[in-house]
Amino acid sequence: MKSKIFLALAVVSIGAYSCVSPKKLQESEAKVAQLNGAYAELQGKYRDAEDALQKSKSEADKATDKTKSLQSTIDDLNKQVDFLKANNNVVLNQLKDMSVVTGAQAESIKKSLDNIGAKDNYIQGLQSSMARKDSINMNLVMNLKGAIGDLSDGDINVKVDKGVVYVDISDKLLFKSGSFNVTDKAKVVLGKVAKVLAAQPQIEFMVEGHTDSKQLIGSSSSIEDNWDLSVKRATTVVRILQETYGLDPKRMTAAGRAEYVPVAENNSADNRAKNRRTRIVILPQLDQFFKLLEKK
Repeated sequence: MKSKIFLALAVVSIGAYSCVSPKKLQESEAKVAQLNGAYAELQGKYRDAEDALQKSKSEADKATDKTKSLQSTIDDLNKQVDFLKANNNVVLNQLKDMSVVTGAQAESIKKSLDNIGAKDNYIQGLQSSMARKDSINMNLVMNLKGAIGDLSDGDINVKVDKGVVYVDISDKLLFKSGSFNVTDKAKVVLGKVAKVLAAQPQIEFMVEGHTDSKQLIGSSSSIEDNWDLSVKRATTVVRILQETYGLDPKRMTAAGRAEYVPVAENNSADNRAKNRRTRIVILPQLDQFFKLLEKK
């Protein structure tokens, strides 16, 4: 009798499992497909950000190489000018002992002096172009500092390094902890920066998201890791600059750097706070600088 009861219960259980299991399986498969789609989309955004980063690095390297080449040209021309001046001084001293200067000698001296003048003018033109580029950057820095003057250096910092202007904004001014949702202060801070950038429509810039080295714990399912968080923060800032303050999206690039470009060791709470930042990089205007040189 007990065997019959157990057999009946088994049949009922198998029937119930056969009715419920396929439905759960379909729901699981749909969930997996949804997650795979979201993962693929994030991978695409990550690759785009990496491409933009490599492009900006390449442009910065080209600017550095060109500056070194120009400086080398200036040094060579200065040596030639010094050599020509020395030779002409020797010739002029020799002419003091001569009662007559032939027409050919006079023409040769004239050409040498004209050559010195031309080289001096070219050198001055190169130096003037380089000084003008540096002046534009310093003017931009002063305008940015003037616009955000009521904020402490610990929260926002503007500097020039190797001809590139950087604006670092701490995450506590822009984002809630472990999130890419902006704070109430965010639009006020970004509005001050946007006002200066809007006045320089020829300038292109990149917005970089940076995190500390601590991995996200218990974060929302929409954020996978620090790579994902840094990219989302960068794109959030770009959208605000475009949609709220009307900056041309063609001027902007969004990139995520995660924890891999720190400004301090991630060995204390204060240092980790320094590393959690959004950086706006004013890209070098190489084409305009080279045009200045071509006119010379």
